[in-house]
Amino acid sequence: MSVSQNEGKQSTAIISVGGKTAEMPVLSGKLGPDVIDIRKLPAELGVFTFDPGYGETASCNSKITFIDGDKGILLHRGYPIAQLAENASYEEVIYLLLNGELPNKAQYDTFSSTLTNHTLLHEQIRNFFNGFRRDAHPMAILCGTVGALSAFYPDASDIAIPENRELAAMRLIAKIPTIAAWAYKYTQGDAFIYPRNDLNYAENFLSMMFARMSEPYKVNPVLARAMNRILILHADHEQNASTSTVRLAGSTGANPFACIAAGIAALWGPAHGGANEAVLKMLAHIGKKENIPGFIAQVKDKNSGVKLMGFGHRVYKNFDPRAKIMQQTCHEVLNELGIKDDPLLDLAVELENIALSDDYFVQRKLYPNVDFYSGIILKAMGIPTSMFTVLFAVARTTGWVSQWKEMIEEPGQRISRPRQLYLGATERDFVPFNKR
Repeated sequence: MSVSQNEGKQSTAIISVGGKTAEMPVLSGKLGPDVIDIRKLPAELGVFTFDPGYGETASCNSKITFIDGDKGILLHRGYPIAQLAENASYEEVIYLLLNGELPNKAQYDTFSSTLTNHTLLHEQIRNFFNGFRRDAHPMAILCGTVGALSAFYPDASDIAIPENRELAAMRLIAKIPTIAAWAYKYTQGDAFIYPRNDLNYAENFLSMMFARMSEPYKVNPVLARAMNRILILHADHEQNASTSTVRLAGSTGANPFACIAAGIAALWGPAHGGANEAVLKMLAHIGKKENIPGFIAQVKDKNSGVKLMGFGHRVYKNFDPRAKIMQQTCHEVLNELGIKDDPLLDLAVELENIALSDDYFVQRKLYPNVDFYSGIILKAMGIPTSMFTVLFAVARTTGWVSQWKEMIEEPGQRISRPRQLYLGATERDFVPFNKR
């Protein structure tokens, strides 16, 4: 294959297969590498491409999120993630991802008010929770209940109407914190706490999680700021497994509640949404500070099979741009809560110091990522590990909905239909029982 560019014309890739040659256009985005448009490859050369996991394939056009893993860049609609996490409210980021621009004051006030007005759940949904066992995983409750929302809002099924899409987007983003918090309360045997209109998104989630009916609840501003940052830092991450699942489901014309439920199911996998929980399990396995040198030695031994969880990232070959903000937030939370004698958190701080100074990890750019710090923060705030992936889903719903909406509104959008490399038996005749 070769790439050429004629003066004044678009670049093309010359692909030769079995004596046949075809020219494929090379498309350029605003940022990132060019891509070869191979849609006519089967018709012109009779072949498909093979890319397990789609790691090297652009599956869509998007204007929402850009990642350059080699340079440690993450942009939402062009804004660096660190600037958003430091300066914006989560409501502003929701508006940005949905609409493409940050809101002015009037737009923000109207949008926040609308979002707040959709946080309540239909009273009948309370009955759903009684159908689950008390020891049910909160992700099971979240996935089932979000999918069932379509039974309460059948108008969302007609996604061809723009107003229906807008309303469904607001309902999903507004209601998922309520469902998540109620899932937690249900597993604890506590009374459900209703959302409050005087609190913002992050504050409301903390209130519904930790308030009790018997006493007033005052939101700690340091914890609310931490939660706001956690939500922003997890709001979207380009075409990852769960986002691609939402787009795949959405391409069939399925209602948005079913699509987001599919995304939640994909996020539930430990290889995707369970990384911060894996960090805490690793720390528990280490046990004590004096065990860290032995653990580090095992990590360096390629034959040991021991992994350093929460360090490095599949996408980021440099420092995770979200990690610095999360690191700062982690220390703010620990200082605010006066946590100085928690063995697990002490272990985490010690492990962080060693990994940041050890040449083995520095040379390999195995820096702490967002999952390392988020697990520590959530534990310090009193959020159980079973809720970690749920919280991830609450934050990521904004990205999922934005990506779903963008896909539905794409001209010429078509159903997703990946191809395969078939390695099974060739055609053969059926053999009766007495001849097998």
